[in-house]
Formats: sequence, structure tokens, C-alpha cells
Amino acid sequence: MKGDTRLSAKEARRVYVLEQLCEGKVSAAQAAEILGLSLRHVKRLKKGFLLQGPSFLVHKNRGRKPSHAIPHQIRQKVIDRVLGPYRGASCQHVAELLAQEKDDPISLSAKTIRRILKEAGIPLRHTHKAARRRRSRTRMPQEGMMVQIDASPFAWLEDRGPILHLHGAIDDATGKVLGLYFCDQERALGYFHVLLQMAQNHGLPLSLYSDRHTIFFSPKRDRLSIQEQLEGKQVPLTQVGQALAALGITHIAARSPQAKGRIERLWATLQARLVIELRAAGISTLDEANRFLHGFIQRFNERFAVPAREPESAFRPAPQLRQLLAILAMKHERKPSAGSTISFQGATYQLVDSHGTVVPLAPRQPVQVLTCLDGVTRARYAGHLYTLRKLDVPKTTWPKPRPATAPAAPPGAAARAARVRPPSNHP
Repeated sequence: MKGDTRLSAKEARRVYVLEQLCEGKVSAAQAAEILGLSLRHVKRLKKGFLLQGPSFLVHKNRGRKPSHAIPHQIRQKVIDRVLGPYRGASCQHVAELLAQEKDDPISLSAKTIRRILKEAGIPLRHTHKAARRRRSRTRMPQEGMMVQIDASPFAWLEDRGPILHLHGAIDDATGKVLGLYFCDQERALGYFHVLLQMAQNHGLPLSLYSDRHTIFFSPKRDRLSIQEQLEGKQVPLTQVGQALAALGITHIAARSPQAKGRIERLWATLQARLVIELRAAGISTLDEANRFLHGFIQRFNERFAVPAREPESAFRPAPQLRQLLAILAMKHERKPSAGSTISFQGATYQLVDSHGTVVPLAPRQPVQVLTCLDGVTRARYAGHLYTLRKLDVPKTTWPKPRPATAPAAPPGAAARAARVRPPSNHP
């Protein structure tokens, strides 16, 4: 219908936010943060939106042919040459041949020819993609300002053992390896061991740089609607995210592997060096490999670590070991029963304080069970840590079923069976 305005998804998103802004439901600063625009730009959009409506958001060049567009005759000539005498040539070679023609030479770049052929649906024989140019980021000035963390699956034990995932952390300022730990899979347990090594040997960094793996960030993080964002809703943190928040470490998500290139280059170095040293030491099991890493880290840092531009360290003191183990632990929520007990992994437990006294639990009050790195299972209740005592609950014994070929019951047996009461431990 005449007068309709066609909007892209990006423009429709701006319409919704501007409507909320005009109705006073959000402020201009909130709208600027949601749209990723400056406050000045949002005010300009609001003014034009109030005067012209949604049509103000449509780009004014939409539907207009650019003045520097390549004419249709030249496009068709390029296609005819590629399908005819120049077939099989690369885009760069086609550009050189077109420029060398005597009758009607054409000066086009290889990228323009590639774009013409792609729009025409002509497959390219040479599909080599030029390396993307990226600007290198300078190192942080102080040790401990940023730590990069990741995991690498590789045949670290070659044919002597299974494929292992090496979890590691490296300091951005010095290139110093802060922790390494092997696991059979990339998991939160491996990252907890790396964080424990870093906290005990160096301290807590200011920020942690990782990829967007679901171990670090919930997959629902980017699925919140605009209305949910305006309402301030957030997705729950992962196990690693909870630990970093409790330690006060800022978590930064990398958008590409090149963004955390320091640890990506570390894997290439370790795959060339660590594999050889594991082979020379005759290591073939996961536990032996993890014990070997302690001395390897020291030798590696002596060889490759560089001094930071500023000698002062930005690492913060770590909590005590007991508190640190409670933070770097897998957490599970449980609700207590009426008898002040909880169930965990098929067993029944009571909470016991440091004096050996059983802690009474309020019904429906949540208890957080912690599976710590030292192998001890603890519980946090009402802000305090307690140990768990396993209870030996007798199994319920049920009457054995009567076989199908059993003889007929004597007179009065049915009446006596009706008066049988269940055992005292029956649930």
C-alpha cells in the first residue's frame, strides 16, 4: 500500500526503543546503552521520530543507485570473459587480462571482479581468502591486570594415552604461565584447578579474558528480549561465573580467537615443547601428567616470561585456603527434610559444625552443597560452612511376593493379611 514504510530488523528495534523513550518508560541514557549509540545521536533520533515517525529512521539512500555503480554492460562483459576465454583464471588474472585488452580495456580491481562473479552465482576456482589485518593490542602495563584463560584438546600423550584437554592461564603483561591442568574434557573442574594455582602462587588478577564457551557464559545470555533488558533481567551465572564474581574478578568475553592471541600462541609453543618433555619423561597417564606440570611451569617461565613495563604487581591477595576451596567448588542446591537432613548423590547427610554438633535445619531453607577440589564435600547454610556427616539409613524391606504356584491360603489368611501393619521404617 502506498505510504507504507519498510524497516529492517535494526530499524524496527530502534522504533521500539524510541517509542519507550517517547512514552517516558526509559531514559535517553538507557536507550543509548540498549541501542549502542551515543546520547547525542539518540536525542537526534528522538527529535526526528517525533516529527516524521518511523520513516525518519529509513536511510535516505535506500533504493537509489550509487553514482559510482559499475554499468550493466561492463558487468556482462566480465561475465562473458570469465565463462569464455578467461575461464579458470583467478580474479587477479582476469583483472590483468581485461586491462590488457586492445579494443576496449577495462580497469577493475580483483575484489570488484570477485564481487561481480559472486552476485552472478558463478563459482570461483581460486577461493583463497586474504588474511584479515588486525591491529595488535599492546601488553598490559602491570602483571595481574589481565589474565587470559583457555583450554586446548590435543594428543599430549601421543599414542601412550587418550586425548587430553589442557586448561591454562597466562598473564597478559609478562607472558608468564600462571597455571596448567589436564582433564579428559574441557570442564569447570579444570578451570577451578588453574584458578587455585594462580591464587596460591600469585594472587587474584583484576580481570579474566576468556572465550564465550558455555562454561563461562550462559547460552541464554544473548537471548533476552528488549523488554526483558529494560526490566533489568539477567540470566544466572555459570559455576565458573559464580566463582569469579565471588572473587571480585572482572570477566571479559573475547569475540574472536585472535582477541586472546597470547594464550592461542601459548598452545602452539606447548604443543611443540610439552609433548616432547612428556615423552622424554615416559608419562602415559593423566595423574602423572598433572604432577609433571608443576616443574614444567617453572622452567617455562624462566625461559619465556618477560618483565612488565611497570614493576608493581596488580595481583590482589587471595582468601585463605578453606574459603578459597569453598569458592572454587561445584555448587548444588538442596532442600532439607523435616529431620534436618539433606540428600545428595543417593545418600543422606547431616550438617555438623566444628564442635561435632548437628546443625538444625529449617524446612524449605536452601542448603548449598559444595564439591571442593580437595575431595571434601562441604555445605553452606545461613552464610556458614559446615562439614557433612553421612547417615546409614536402613533400606526399606518389602514383603516378598507370593509365587504364582503357591498353595491355596488357609482359611482366615486374608483377614490376618489385612491386619498386617507396615514396618516402622516404611516411608
